[in-house]
Amino acid sequence: MPWAVVLWIAFVVVHVVVGVLGYQQPNAPMGDVYLVYEPWSRCALFGAADPAACTLSGSWELPGVTQGWIYPQLALIPMAVAWAFAWAVSYTPAWAITVSLANAGAFALLLGRGRSRGRLTAAAFWLAAILLMGPVGIYRIDGFTVPLAIAGSLWLVRRPFVASVLLSAAVWMKVWPAAILAAGLVAARRRLSLIWGAVAVSGGTILLVALLGGASHVLGFVGDQTSRGIQMEAPVAGVYMILAALDVPEAWVYYDPDVLTFQVTGPQVDPLIVFMTPLLLAAIAGAAAVGAVKMWRGATFATLFPPLSLVLVTAFIVLNKVGSPQYYVWIFAPIVVGLVLDRRRWFGPALLTLAIAGVTQLVYPLWYDGLMATRPYLGPVLLLELRNVLAIWLFVWAVVRLVRVPVGRVARPRGVRELLTGERVPAASRV
Repeated sequence: MPWAVVLWIAFVVVHVVVGVLGYQQPNAPMGDVYLVYEPWSRCALFGAADPAACTLSGSWELPGVTQGWIYPQLALIPMAVAWAFAWAVSYTPAWAITVSLANAGAFALLLGRGRSRGRLTAAAFWLAAILLMGPVGIYRIDGFTVPLAIAGSLWLVRRPFVASVLLSAAVWMKVWPAAILAAGLVAARRRLSLIWGAVAVSGGTILLVALLGGASHVLGFVGDQTSRGIQMEAPVAGVYMILAALDVPEAWVYYDPDVLTFQVTGPQVDPLIVFMTPLLLAAIAGAAAVGAVKMWRGATFATLFPPLSLVLVTAFIVLNKVGSPQYYVWIFAPIVVGLVLDRRRWFGPALLTLAIAGVTQLVYPLWYDGLMATRPYLGPVLLLELRNVLAIWLFVWAVVRLVRVPVGRVARPRGVRELLTGERVPAASRV
């Protein structure tokens, strides 16, 4: 039996298993779907005709337009698309179907003709990562953006405009794919096409929101994120979580109803909250600058893009004051591309990512009860910090790899377009 067929069978099994696990595991891993995505989208789609549909506000609202929202405006698209299946299976499984179909599209692109070992390895890795991450990887908006990021990454060389459209649309659903797009702008040579794709999507989104009367809310999600406290799962919260578990005064966990998450407080937490956003921006700017210098000195796309994209994505995680478990699905996209282009070098980081995914599922939802108490239990806290240490380790590996990207007169790898797109490209056109 061809490996591509085996992987497609595994694709179906993995998505069914993970979808069902959402109903079996504790702490409602699909809670965001029926608690916020469903009411938001129901109100936006049906509220004008049926005010009773708006269970959160009691009146018709269009998130990100008539009111501020924690997500960029295009996040409403997959939430609305799920209603196409909700009539048959209810909204929550309809959401799982929507994400699974998006994954299927990117999975088909990734497999291509099923003849490349790198592409087969990357596909197998992605399925294993989805399974180890568990329901939170599907029952969150982040799960819908991952296939867009993977497809966009694979098309950066051959179809840069389409790649930019996909990545930009994902950015306007959840900001993190901006890291992939930024890495593409640095490492790819057809930058103008990438810029035009980003301008088309961003300009169209902003114009539409403004025409609907929501100009004041266009970038509302940025302010909502920068004003947040330190979420208990964030790596920077590690010391406070350990102090809280040891019952040290002034350190504890609390629930913030405005952002629907648990946060941590402790000594000198306010200056740290202020410091984290500039630190994150400085790290991103520094990595992009290193990548730009490497590109200027002759680095190739195949050697530069995977580590640069991984540095930027992991920086968004390890230097962020927010650390929701679903953030770790972001890592899948750069690892997939790294495996496609150089599976031997990226096999170790792929295994590390699988470990991160598995520990993340143990932390949430399985051991999450032990973290939510005002005085969290030490065992779950240590498990959480193990996951954070693994993520920092991956970040450091990516930084080292980026710094070591060869420059100058290096041999250009043959067939990068074939590797990324699965298409045959004339030898004279290879990059």
